[in-house]
Amino acid sequence: MKVVLFCGGLATRLREHSETISKPLLKIGYRPILWHLMRYYAHFGHRDFVLCLGYRGDLIRDYFLNYNEAMSSDFTLHETDHRIELHSHDTADWNITFVDTGLHATIGERLLRVRKYLGNEAEFLANYSDGLSDVPLDRMIADFRSKQAIASLVSVRSPQSFHAVHAAPDGTVTSMGGLHEQDLRIDGGFFVLRREVFDYIRKGEELAEQPFGRLIAAHKLVAFSWDGFWRCMDTFKDKITFDRMEAQENCPWKVWQNQPPRK
Repeated sequence: MKVVLFCGGLATRLREHSETISKPLLKIGYRPILWHLMRYYAHFGHRDFVLCLGYRGDLIRDYFLNYNEAMSSDFTLHETDHRIELHSHDTADWNITFVDTGLHATIGERLLRVRKYLGNEAEFLANYSDGLSDVPLDRMIADFRSKQAIASLVSVRSPQSFHAVHAAPDGTVTSMGGLHEQDLRIDGGFFVLRREVFDYIRKGEELAEQPFGRLIAAHKLVAFSWDGFWRCMDTFKDKITFDRMEAQENCPWKVWQNQPPRK
């Protein structure tokens, strides 16, 4: 399945960095959060990416065009011929499509603009590209396919204010909105979508607002509840938290380190 990653936001709440770097390129350890997210999807066998570029999209293009695995992977330098022998590869089998989707486009507009790059695939994955999780993606996809839904999102618990998700016992989403109560589940930004989702999106709309509202009315949006690790890179405080977790080697989102790879 192809993976659509929304990489065009202005990162206004990370202004310390957003003037000079794209938010998806903020590093956790040696690699940007975007790499960590792509590595997560690749672990589950999804290695065909479509990047929806916007603010400082040129930096994202440059990062991958000049990607050097030796800068963050173990290698041996053979001095006789200056040959570099890498001991691991992480992006060798990735396919990445770079699409300029506009500086001020909404998430819904960005998705519409990359529609042609999805080919004839009946299903695809999508992500806001500012959060990491250890959600079992294979289980989420299986749950989605078992239901008559057009879209699925992962719902998580967070003290931060995002789109609160209310779902029936069978997972069908009944409403979404602002966070006004304690201990509500929120939209975690990991999506499984069918092509029919495009029938619910109008120009200028945010994906999680009017389009999801129409899907809710049609009983076609479901939630996959996850109480494991989830955190987004929304503020500078989040950046510091991720850095500390990396320094302590406490990285639950690195499922590729403690689970067998999916084919």
